[in-house]
Amino acid sequence: MKIQVAVFFGGRSVEHEVSIISAMQVCAALNSERYEAVPVYMAKDGALYSGSEFLRIESYKNLPRLLETGRQVMPVRSGGKVLLMPTLKRLFNVDKPIPIDVALPVVHGTFAEDGSLQGFLEVLELPYTGCDVLSSALCMDKPVAKALLRAQALPVLPEYTLTADVFAEKQERCLSDIETEFPYPVIVKPANLGSSVGISKAENRDKLAAALSTAFRFADKIMVEPAVVHLREINVSVLGDRSGARASVCEEPLGQDEILSYNDKYLSSGKVKNAGMSSAKRVIPADLPEELEQKVRTIAVRAFRSMGCAGVARIDFLYDTSRNMLYINELNTIPGSLSFYLWEKNGVSFPQLLEELIEQAFARQRNRAGLNYTIDTNLLANTDWKGSKTE
Repeated sequence: MKIQVAVFFGGRSVEHEVSIISAMQVCAALNSERYEAVPVYMAKDGALYSGSEFLRIESYKNLPRLLETGRQVMPVRSGGKVLLMPTLKRLFNVDKPIPIDVALPVVHGTFAEDGSLQGFLEVLELPYTGCDVLSSALCMDKPVAKALLRAQALPVLPEYTLTADVFAEKQERCLSDIETEFPYPVIVKPANLGSSVGISKAENRDKLAAALSTAFRFADKIMVEPAVVHLREINVSVLGDRSGARASVCEEPLGQDEILSYNDKYLSSGKVKNAGMSSAKRVIPADLPEELEQKVRTIAVRAFRSMGCAGVARIDFLYDTSRNMLYINELNTIPGSLSFYLWEKNGVSFPQLLEELIEQAFARQRNRAGLNYTIDTNLLANTDWKGSKTE
């Protein structure tokens, strides 16, 4: 019998469409002899849907029709198993519950990659691939992640963190504080988003104010960093968990803008790239001196393990060529396309990568099964209740 793999994707995030592309790649790459892909589409309003029509990327061109005809479901634990239960009865059609054995989250951004979905899967006691609740949440919050990386003596740029309420009350003071902290140019970014959404470069006060306003459209906490003027971006993927992790080859993304934009990553001539991040312009392997490449890969594994990551992640670096300085930019716990294109260069095919992630999910669940989470004693059984108070 095939293992039923629930692929969760979509979600309440500005990276919703990117998640759909990544998920379609995953579903197509799963070894069909061992696994059956069960799509679990997370709509922007939070509703969950499943059905064979959600496995075809063409279906998402007419999203209202897809949701109208699709089957809405809800994961429920019953009888020691997790089932996708239909939530609405449809005329002349009796939908049966779908059993699922493991979850494979392919979500990017808020309300999913940040630990929210992982927490839900923990409550269901459903094995799932990738980072757990804590590591997902820590890596998603960029200022928190940088503080933890800095505590481990790992290289990160200094940052200035600002919340929307403080900026609204003391705008001029905040602008002055940033100018005191860093010389221009600076980079402004939302604290908890990816895919270059809401990121701007500012060379003066007017542009800084505009960049802050843009970033606050997407998050209530933002981060300002000094810009690396003489910049090369270097990315590397890490696969494993705290007991063992290894790094892929390095890549150097190439963008038409100074900041690799959302368009560079996912759009071409105004059309969505069905290959997602795997089709973005890049050099693989990156043309780096051997010493620098080894340094990137070593630091990436250290960062991955220090943050408690698991599964496959992508660690993005900023390399200041004028100072020969390397900085960790961010950790992506569920990278676009799951960075399969990097592992292919290491001799690991996409189906093999997915199989390793699934086996790791089952192994983590087996390890946790030996822990005690409850006490087999009902303290209330012999309680003598007296009104609203206990004695």
